[in-house]
Amino acid sequence: MRRAVAALFAVTGAVALTACAQTVSLERAEAGTDVACADVVVRLPDAVAELEQRDTDAQGTGAWGSPAAVLLRCGVEPPGPTEDRCVSVDGVDWVIDETDAPRYRFTTYGRTPAVEVIVDNDVVSGTTAITDLARAVSVIPAEGACTSIDELPETSAPEATAPAE
Repeated sequence: MRRAVAALFAVTGAVALTACAQTVSLERAEAGTDVACADVVVRLPDAVAELEQRDTDAQGTGAWGSPAAVLLRCGVEPPGPTEDRCVSVDGVDWVIDETDAPRYRFTTYGRTPAVEVIVDNDVVSGTTAITDLARAVSVIPAEGACTSIDELPETSAPEATAPAE
C-alpha cells in the first residue's frame, strides 16, 4: 500500500511540475503551416544544448530552456544574398545576424521554407544550438549553399576596342 501511495505521489508530483512550465507564446511564421515545417517540428529534439524542450502555442515553432533561451520558427522568408556571416553546420547553412547581440538570429540559407533560430548567447552557445537542430532542419531539401567571394566565378572584363571610323 505504501508503495502504491508513494508511486501515486510521484506521478502527481511529476504532473504538477510539468504543469508549472508555461507554454511559450510565439508568433507563427508566414509559411509556418507548410508541410515541410511539420516535418521539421516532428523531428525536433527533446533537448537543445542540454535545455529541455517546452510547449509552444504556434504551429511550426519550438522552444528550449526555462526561461526559453532557444526559439525556433519554421516558415520564415528565406534570406537572399547577404554580406552577413554564413556558416555550414552538419550540412545545413545558416546566416548569422548579430545585430541584437548577445541574442543571435540564425536563419537557414538555401532552404525553402527557411528556419529561424534565436539563441540567447548568455545562456547557451549558438553553435551548440544549431548543431543540435541541424538534423531536424535538414529534412527541408537544400536548394543553395553559402558561398564566399573567393568561390565566385571570375568574370573577365570586356576588352577595350577603338571606335570604328
